[in-house]
Amino acid sequence: MTIDEVTRRRLLQAATEAADRAYAPYSDFHVGAAVLTDAGVVYTGCNVENASSPLAICAERSAIAAAVNDEGPGMGLRAVAVANAEESPCSPCGACRQTMAEFGDPVVLFTGEDDDLVELPLSELLPHSFRLD
Repeated sequence: MTIDEVTRRRLLQAATEAADRAYAPYSDFHVGAAVLTDAGVVYTGCNVENASSPLAICAERSAIAAAVNDEGPGMGLRAVAVANAEESPCSPCGACRQTMAEFGDPVVLFTGEDDDLVELPLSELLPHSFRLD
């Protein structure tokens, strides 16, 4: 699945704006995410750090939680964009990839090495994801 240029720009802009709202006093690494659901709605999220590091939440999971909160447990993902304030390489972590897999095989957009925009289906970023079915 691919997404059109207008949607791509819209998602990346929303993710960049969400990064500005991140709470990152420990790492100073401000990350934002925007998810596009099967219903055609965009939700955003940002990373929220905690003094107890394992309690931090990534931007991607924050955006997914907002989508589930609004659309319910049947929410499906079409695309996920990730951005950070430094515009440096920023691929979703393994926990976020696994959470995305719970809701489909979305197209994932993020900045790779040499400032290249990476656009891949989640199944290529997380081959053989864990599933109960």
